[in-house]
Amino acid sequence: MLDQIHLLAAVTVLGVLEQAYFFLQVIHARRVFGISPPKISGPPEFERIFRAQVNCSEYFPIFLALLWQTGLFFHQGLAAALGLLYLYARYCYFTGYRASSSERITPIYVSSGVLWILIAASALGILHFFLSHYVGLNILQLLPA
Repeated sequence: MLDQIHLLAAVTVLGVLEQAYFFLQVIHARRVFGISPPKISGPPEFERIFRAQVNCSEYFPIFLALLWQTGLFFHQGLAAALGLLYLYARYCYFTGYRASSSERITPIYVSSGVLWILIAASALGILHFFLSHYVGLNILQLLPA
């Protein structure tokens, strides 16, 4: 069983480490700009770092659910590759947003595109499972060879 999920687990750990890095960047920015919790406003430089971290945290549960669904129901290798691309795009988003709000645009489009691909692959995998398991219809056999 572990050979069917090891890539998903590795990408998950990398994602958690990336989230920790983003959290640490906010803590560092709080110290640099003298902004104590619970305050969330300050110089634009701080607000961009804070907002980038919050946005990445908001999307992380969606990413994890789609990563695992795609890996379990469609293909682990594809899910892991897309997961790595998503994490890289999110890193570029964070570092771009930290520099300037306009630098976040391309990475957010890339990471959103990856999520849409994961949604499609996950839905196809789950549909295939339901059709083959409950209806006895294997849609892969219907495809021309």
